[in-house]
Amino acid sequence: MARIVCDPITRIEGHLRIEAEVDNGKVKDAWSSTQMWRGIEVILKGRDPEDAWFITQRICGVCTTVHAITSVRAVENALDIDIPLNAQLMRNLIIISHAIHDHIVHFYHLSALDWVDVISALEANPRKAAEIAQKISPWPENGYAQFKATQEKLKKFAQSGQLGPFTNGYWGHPAMKLPPEINLIAVTHYLQALEYQRYATQACGLLGGKNPHVQNLTIGGVTYAINLDNEATLNMEKLMKYKFLMEKVASFVNQVYLLDTIAIGSFYPEWLSYGKGVDNYLAVPDLPLDTKGTTFDLPGGVIFNGELDKAHPITSFKDSFFRDNVRECITHSWYEGSWTRHPWDEETVPHYTDFDPKGKYSWSKAPRFYYKEKLYPMQVGPLSQVLMGYALEHKLIKDKVDESLSVLNKLTHRNYSVECLKSTMGRHIARAIRASVLSHLALKHWELLIKNISKGDYEIANKNWSYPQGTIKGVGFHEAPRGTLSHWVVIENGKIKNYQCVVPSTWNSSPRDEMGRRGPYEESLIGNPIADIKRPLEILRTVHSFDPCIACAVHVFDPERREQVKVKVL
Repeated sequence: MARIVCDPITRIEGHLRIEAEVDNGKVKDAWSSTQMWRGIEVILKGRDPEDAWFITQRICGVCTTVHAITSVRAVENALDIDIPLNAQLMRNLIIISHAIHDHIVHFYHLSALDWVDVISALEANPRKAAEIAQKISPWPENGYAQFKATQEKLKKFAQSGQLGPFTNGYWGHPAMKLPPEINLIAVTHYLQALEYQRYATQACGLLGGKNPHVQNLTIGGVTYAINLDNEATLNMEKLMKYKFLMEKVASFVNQVYLLDTIAIGSFYPEWLSYGKGVDNYLAVPDLPLDTKGTTFDLPGGVIFNGELDKAHPITSFKDSFFRDNVRECITHSWYEGSWTRHPWDEETVPHYTDFDPKGKYSWSKAPRFYYKEKLYPMQVGPLSQVLMGYALEHKLIKDKVDESLSVLNKLTHRNYSVECLKSTMGRHIARAIRASVLSHLALKHWELLIKNISKGDYEIANKNWSYPQGTIKGVGFHEAPRGTLSHWVVIENGKIKNYQCVVPSTWNSSPRDEMGRRGPYEESLIGNPIADIKRPLEILRTVHSFDPCIACAVHVFDPERREQVKVKVL
């Protein structure tokens, strides 16, 4: 029995430690330990709820928009107010562009190097690579010239002895199986993705005021005034630029990103079975189509024990099924106590001890879903939403899943079903499917916004509200790029009394709960092969497939209480 400690896990956001016991070349047990403490909840106490969305964006430098959106929704839920349709649609367009950017970056720039041997691409025949790529996709930048140029760049890197972003990869690892030409195609698309993710970022900034850290939200709507004839407001020039940018992004997503995940998956069929883990799935509906948040373009709900035919939908921002059944456990987390509570009833009192696999070993709490008197660990993320869409027969999602499986089956000469998505490689394919779905919805919601404005509706915010005396509670949720994100606020006499963020990476990175049940990262590693215990690439593959964001799950803390940094505000 060998024990592997991966600390820190790289190519993620934040600090994560994974420990695993390996026996006969397979993982027998695992522990996920998030190595920072998130103190935002403490900072928010006593503040005006209108400030929360601006502050919670600072939880993470990547997941900025998602916390802003979720925070305003939490306060709006507590106040029980409607949101003008223009504001809903503008928020949706911000959400979509942010999510697609995030999905592209995650696959190419954070995860692809788990599967792609960059050095092997030096041995490829660029002309053969072009022939293969053109058979898979009509992408116009799949020509011989592009692949040859990429190979020349790689040669210069290699000859200089400095591989830049490709330094310290697992080159030559026995688990790397792609032919040189496929590696060259992937590296070329890695470089092209740098350009296309930028277009999505620009689109997000157009409607959000800036990116990261959007500026144009407010409780009740948005602050971006609509006047089609004014250069300082949201006008047709800016709306057309958004459309132009997202059309370019959509072409990359559908002709490159989605097909790359399927093609790479076809060379690693065993990874369409490894890494399944927790077979319970949670997603929330998003992209609201009305002012009350009762109809959505993305589905949500829960699936227990992998039973898609028994999926339970979540139908609105006020759905009690979600609101009443979220819990967090701290039995194995570095906080005072060992309780399991509803987020509104929680407290955030840090208490660090040493790493103890039988005791407390992580800053992440352990979120669970309460159903029929049982607490379930839930896997969240694009896979969960894709499975929910498939289970609920959401046409756009179902069609895209069926198309993707058809391509996969042609490449592998097998007969994979939707069940193969419950895997390490399946999570990547599901994320690309979600990006493809979002690329279609970007143009749909753009058209809905144009249509509503053309009716003469310029309303952007509902300001007909005030904080009542006494206590009110609200929950806001959003299906963020990494999965279900929820903010829970208790407001007393117009001030925040309690605030809790239950984020996707807390669901997925959670330690064991009071019953000793592993969290999704931990469970997904059980049974994974390890070809070389000194280079545990396979652990990275599965953990990266969740797209960890530990900065969202926790935040910086020093047990010695020493000052970490002093910032002078000018």
